[in-house]
Amino acid sequence: MKMITFLLVGLIVHVIFFVSIFDIYFTSPLVHGMTPQTTPLAPPASRLVLVVADGLRADSLFTPLPDGSSRAPYLRNVMEERGTWGVSHTRVPTESRPGHVALIAGFYEDVSAVAKGWKENPVEFDSVFNESRHTWCWGSPDILPMFAKGASGDHVYTHTYPAAEEDFASTDASRLDSWVFTQVKSFFQSAKSNSSLRASLLEDQNILFLHLLGIDTNGHAHRPMSKEYLDNIGLVDTGVADLVSMVEDFFDHDGRTAYVFTSDHGMTNWGSHGAGHPSETLTPLVAWGAGVKNAQKVTAAQPYNDGYLQDWKLEHLQRVDVNQADIAPLMASLIGVPFPVNSVGVLPLLYLNNSDQFKAESIYTNAIQVLEQYKMKMAQKKETTLSFLFTPYQLLTESKQAEFFQKARILIQLEKYDDFISLCRSLISNALEGLVYYHTYDRFFLGCSVVLGFVGWTSYVVLVILKTHASLDRHPSLLNQNRSHTLARLCICVTVVITVFLLIQRSPVTYYIYCLLPVPVWYSVLKEYRTLTDLVRSAPSLPLWKCLGYLVLVAFGIELLVVSFFHRAMLTVGLAVLSLWPFLSGLFAKAKFRSVSWCLGCLCLAAFPLMPVVGREPNIHLVTCAGVLSLFTSACYLWSALQKAPLHLSDRQQFITQMLHVAVCAYVPSLTHSSLQQKQGLPLLNQIISWTTLASSMLVPLLSSTRIFHRLLSIFLSLTATYLLLSTGSEALFPPVLSWLMFVWINIEQEAMLAQGVSGRQELSTIDFSANIDITKIRQLKLDDIRRSYFFVFFIITAFFGTGNIASINSFDPASVYCFLTVFNPFIMGGLMMWKVIIPFIIVMCTFETIQVATQLSSRSLFLIVLVISDLMALHFFFLVQDYGSWLDIGTSISHYVIVMSMTIFLMLLSVVTHILTSQRLILWRRRKTHFP
Repeated sequence: MKMITFLLVGLIVHVIFFVSIFDIYFTSPLVHGMTPQTTPLAPPASRLVLVVADGLRADSLFTPLPDGSSRAPYLRNVMEERGTWGVSHTRVPTESRPGHVALIAGFYEDVSAVAKGWKENPVEFDSVFNESRHTWCWGSPDILPMFAKGASGDHVYTHTYPAAEEDFASTDASRLDSWVFTQVKSFFQSAKSNSSLRASLLEDQNILFLHLLGIDTNGHAHRPMSKEYLDNIGLVDTGVADLVSMVEDFFDHDGRTAYVFTSDHGMTNWGSHGAGHPSETLTPLVAWGAGVKNAQKVTAAQPYNDGYLQDWKLEHLQRVDVNQADIAPLMASLIGVPFPVNSVGVLPLLYLNNSDQFKAESIYTNAIQVLEQYKMKMAQKKETTLSFLFTPYQLLTESKQAEFFQKARILIQLEKYDDFISLCRSLISNALEGLVYYHTYDRFFLGCSVVLGFVGWTSYVVLVILKTHASLDRHPSLLNQNRSHTLARLCICVTVVITVFLLIQRSPVTYYIYCLLPVPVWYSVLKEYRTLTDLVRSAPSLPLWKCLGYLVLVAFGIELLVVSFFHRAMLTVGLAVLSLWPFLSGLFAKAKFRSVSWCLGCLCLAAFPLMPVVGREPNIHLVTCAGVLSLFTSACYLWSALQKAPLHLSDRQQFITQMLHVAVCAYVPSLTHSSLQQKQGLPLLNQIISWTTLASSMLVPLLSSTRIFHRLLSIFLSLTATYLLLSTGSEALFPPVLSWLMFVWINIEQEAMLAQGVSGRQELSTIDFSANIDITKIRQLKLDDIRRSYFFVFFIITAFFGTGNIASINSFDPASVYCFLTVFNPFIMGGLMMWKVIIPFIIVMCTFETIQVATQLSSRSLFLIVLVISDLMALHFFFLVQDYGSWLDIGTSISHYVIVMSMTIFLMLLSVVTHILTSQRLILWRRRKTHFP
């Protein structure tokens, strides 16, 4: 197989492996076609007011002030006198869209929505708003349209402010909440003179929804412990008090209004959210009004061991915790609308102030609604599975469902409501487990298919390396052609059998890809059995102990990399070990200065994984220091190069210009954050400088000389300028330290090659990478190249995780993008922060390409080893995902698998481009050799 064909096939295979994780794990759990279920008894409330304080932490609301008072006195009084309270436990991702979907629709984030957009869910779903008679909403344009679009009919009315109002640099983000309360006040005032609106409001099963974004915006901009965030809570509390008074006056205090106050997610101390820290997942829930139980005084210990009751001074009041999705059936029960058909919430009966019969009927409706989803999911899976292969969920077979209904009728007739409620809760639990069972029914089968293909591909790459670079004895056989034909026939038969099986089961198209992919892959592996035979025969002549030693080291190294995805401190351990390499390999005796520089560089870089991912207040002084350090290291690089070869005037001018640009970019964040702290907004000049720097970061290096050192320095200065603008603290020191180590790595690899007697050392400032390649100097792979490839993968992982965890949404401070924009835009902000992550990656990539040139090795040869290491890591993560009983979080393992596969696909794309360009240069070299001998 030609190299370009191999790379293209490998690219396709890896794209399939990459997509497979989404198709296996990120499919929508929602089913449709169920009948809405309603409690037959009259509801206690005619209307419901839902107030969601976006980004409000439970402790921020419940913790009293040092003098014993509360920053939210009205809500505190409700909790102590006439309402029920608790903690609502959210799920990852703790973001606004999934949080509101859980609150209002009763199910957690539809994972198929991961890449489908921010405001809308790609799959239609039912919600409490959809089931209501009328719903009026006020708040953010990022949340409200989602529920209006998903509603059947036109009974959901939204009122939003312009998106530009969501500005983190705003003088006072609490004005967003003031706008909502003002709009609601105007709404009720207009209803007094508008007869049709008044008539609609007086109907039953109505909902008023207030989405308050000010607290979240202030938390991002100033942190949750700031005065702005805490004062905003007081403003919301006052607004809620006025709202309740206004609503009660409008409806003549008829006692038919229920109120629910909660939050969609919390927030970390550093002003971010998205992951599973308790500060993000614990949100307040306060309910009062019609149908809600009054405050219950307790003297006995409550079943919560988290210590919050004592911290909040609420141990004398009954605390009723719920899962976030439980709030949807609670609201549906209070106003008597059908439970959302996709809801997985369990009605929290302790919030209801009604008869035992009403509670029993309500939980029964909840159980039937969940059971309907289970039956629909089971029917769908049964239709696409051969009858003799179908294995039903044993805890909820049709006979056990019939048994449940029989027991339920008896218990209702005997009015044993407590036993009836327990029976219904048991049914809900089993039905929810059954939903998961059928949703993941094919997961193991598909996972095995992907693993089989993965192992086959990795084996084939290893065989290609051995066949291309190992000096094996060749023993041709006359039976090779016959064996190849037999193998081909066998693979065709297997393909036909798999295809027929999938056709009978009416499987999706992607199933064919995942199940058939291993066939050609393993055909390619088995076709190279001669290489395996040659390896076995040549084994006695190989340095066995050295090979085994390398194998053990590589296995340990890969395991170290895998663990570092979960524990960043392992990168520190790895860097500490790498710092000893020159001393253990004997290079110290031949290159003392460079060996010491390598050791110091590794140890300095090792400090970054030990630093907190996030959590500190922005330290702009460190950004300025990083700019000074970058200028100092650049000056040292230039001084070192000038000792070897003079600089052209154009190169000197470009470097001076770029260094001045770095100095400006080191100062811009200080000016920007100073302006924001004074609430003067983002200066236009700073914004222009930032966007101009970003746009030119990949273009300016192309203007530099084609000599390797000059191009590397230009890339470093250009990327560092952008990185400084995206930094808020110590992470700004990472690129200059990483670049220092990369520069030393290039030089010490040249010393290693010189020590092996491969060739003379050539200065980087004299190597022109645009020159034609002399193929007579390209060498074969050596065992030491495994080390070089491992170093590259290790530094790539360090570049990704050195200053943060890119698998965690809350590992990034939104303040990082304030030099570019302050108005909330998740896609642009996310893109900027991803570019910040990629910058160290580019520095390592350029270094590795330089080492390839300096060590006179074909880049695709080293790439094959890198590919094996990356594939082994990805395979490791895939096994972790398949291990359902693992202590590792499955979602985290999936995100890590996606990161490794993305990195591998990017490397393969780069290798395809590099191979095409290199091939053209080789053709030119051969033509020149032919015409000019």
